[in-house]
Amino acid sequence: MTSHPSRPATGPRSVADLFSGDGRLKAVPRRPARREALLAHLTATLFEDGRDYRESEINEALLTVHEDFSALRRHLVIGGFLARTKDGSVYRRQQQPGSPGGAIPAVA
Repeated sequence: MTSHPSRPATGPRSVADLFSGDGRLKAVPRRPARREALLAHLTATLFEDGRDYRESEINEALLTVHEDFSALRRHLVIGGFLARTKDGSVYRRQQQPGSPGGAIPAVA
């Protein structure tokens, strides 16, 4: 069986078809597996390992791909892709998604 050349791959890791030609996200997927693939892609492409981010930096990065940056930020934290301090002042990329609540200890 051959795939149609103009159709993007439909596997959970393929997120290219979620973006328009200018690199903007068309919509946040509703299906959990599809949304998780998108969040993994955004985490890998927008945020560095081992670096602390202020909320404004997270917002600016997410705004480059979609106007609803707050929803994307919330999905990233809830999904365990980004961790944040309890006061929300510091965010950090998680090594592996799935940390309950996405909390990290306060950073001195």
